[in-house]
Amino acid sequence: MAKKKHAVDITREEDFPLWYQEVIKLGDLAEHSAVRGCMVIKPRGYAIWERMQRTLDDQFKARDVQNAYFPLFIPLEYLEREAEHVEGFAKECAIVTHTRLEQDKNGKLIPAGKLEEPLIVRPTSETIIGESFAKWVQSYRDLPLKINQWCNVVRWEMRPRLFLRTAEILWQEGHTVHASSKEAKEQALEIQSLYAAFAQEYLAIPVIKGEKSEGERFPGAENTYTFEAMMQDGKALQLGTSHYMGQNFSKAGGIKFLNKTGKEEYGYTTSWGVTTRMIGALLMTHGDDNGVIIPPRIAAKHVAIIPILTNQEKNADILAYCEKLKGALCCQTYFEAKIGVDIIDDDRRAGEKAWDAIKKGYPVRIEIGARDIESGKMPLSVRTKEKNEKDFLSFEEIESSIEKILDQIHVSLFNKASLHRKENTISVNSLTDFEKIAKSDDFPGKFIKVFYGGDKALEDKIQKDYGVTIRCIPNEQPDQVGPCIFGGKNNPVLAIFAKSY
Repeated sequence: MAKKKHAVDITREEDFPLWYQEVIKLGDLAEHSAVRGCMVIKPRGYAIWERMQRTLDDQFKARDVQNAYFPLFIPLEYLEREAEHVEGFAKECAIVTHTRLEQDKNGKLIPAGKLEEPLIVRPTSETIIGESFAKWVQSYRDLPLKINQWCNVVRWEMRPRLFLRTAEILWQEGHTVHASSKEAKEQALEIQSLYAAFAQEYLAIPVIKGEKSEGERFPGAENTYTFEAMMQDGKALQLGTSHYMGQNFSKAGGIKFLNKTGKEEYGYTTSWGVTTRMIGALLMTHGDDNGVIIPPRIAAKHVAIIPILTNQEKNADILAYCEKLKGALCCQTYFEAKIGVDIIDDDRRAGEKAWDAIKKGYPVRIEIGARDIESGKMPLSVRTKEKNEKDFLSFEEIESSIEKILDQIHVSLFNKASLHRKENTISVNSLTDFEKIAKSDDFPGKFIKVFYGGDKALEDKIQKDYGVTIRCIPNEQPDQVGPCIFGGKNNPVLAIFAKSY
C-alpha cells in the first residue's frame, strides 16, 4: 500500500468544500448535531471561540461598552414595527407557537397550549433591545449608550456548513445609541476598524475594509461596513459587519431623548457583530492538506510536547523533563494569554502522536526522548514548515525564544495569506475581461476590481448573469475613477466582486 502524502484524504485543490469538512474532523473541532442545521462545537473548537470572546470583550470594554443580556424570544409585534427589517429576516425566522406538549391516545407527543401571539426566536435583537433602550434613554445625559451581548441567534438554514452557516449561531451583538449622526457613524466605523485589526493581528487574516452595496446592505441600515477576506479557493468571506442605522430603528422603537435645548429628538443607533464564522475563516485561510493550522495569537494551546517513551527505565525521567519544560513555558504570557502546553503522553507511537499534533494545528511541536535529554538539544518543529523540518534547541533556548517563535509563525501565516490575495486580485476595465474571469472554473477564484455605478437592480442582474456579488466598496478609493463597465448611471466607485460563502 502506498504511503499517504497528506493527512487529509481529499486535498484543497481536488475539492475545497470536502477538504474543509475533513479538516474540521481531523482537528476535532465540531460536528453536525441531530438537529438539522445545527452543530456541536467540541472543546478544541470552543477553546478558540473563548479566546476570541476574551480578546474582543476586553477591547469592547476599553471603549466603554457594557455587557448585558436580552431575551431569546421576541414578540411578533416588535418585528412588525420595522417592515424592512422584518422583510430581511422573514424567511429565516423560527417561530414558537405553543407552550407545552401533551400525549394523544397513542402516546405520541403533540403541541398544545397555542399562544395568542407567536414568539420569534431572535434572528437578531435590534427590535427587543430597542424596547429597552426606549425606556433607558430619556435625556442627552444618557448618551451615548453602548451595550453588547454574547448570545445565540437562530436563522433557519437548510444548507448548513460547519462554522460558516448554521441554524443556530454563536455571536456577539453590539448596539449603541448616540445624540448625533456624526457620533453614530464614527462608532460604526470604529468597530469596523477594531474588527479588521483583530482579524489581522490575532487571526493572521488580511482583510479589506469597505462598505456594502445597496443590495448587500443589512435590512433597515443606512450604511453597512464590512471586512472581507479571501479564502484559499479564491472565494470571499464576510467576517463581520458594523451598521449605521440612522434613526430608522429609533423611530420604529420610540428611542427618543431631550437634547441640551430641551427639544425631543430620536437617537441615532448602530449595531455590529461577529460570529463563530471567524473560526471557519481561519481554517479556510490557513489550513493545509495535513489539517488545521491555528494562528498562535488565538490558539488556546500553543505547544505540543511529545515524549518518546521507548525505554521503560528512563520513561519517568523523560516525563519529568517534559513537565519541567511545560512549567517553564506555561508561566510565560503571549498576547495577553498564558502559553498553553499539552504533553501528549498516551501509549501511541511518537510518530502517531506527532501526526495528531500536526492535524490538530498546534503551532509548535517538541519531541523529547532520552537521547535528546542527554545531548541537551531537542527537535522543535513549527506547523507552518514541512513535517520533517526541525530545529534543535536547548531547554534554555526554547524557554527564551518561544514568544519569538510564535510571532514568526503569525507573520508567516499573514504574509502567505496576503500574497495569495494579491496574486488573485485582478483589476479589469472591460465587461469582456470581467466575464472571462467571473465565469472561469479555475482554482482558485479571484477578487475582481472594477468601476461600478449601478443600483440594486443592476447588482441582481450581475449576480444572475455571472454568479458574483459586490463584496464591498473599499474604504480606500482611488483619486480618479473610470466609467462603470456595466453601464450603470450612478457615480462610479471602485468595487470588489467575487464569488462568496
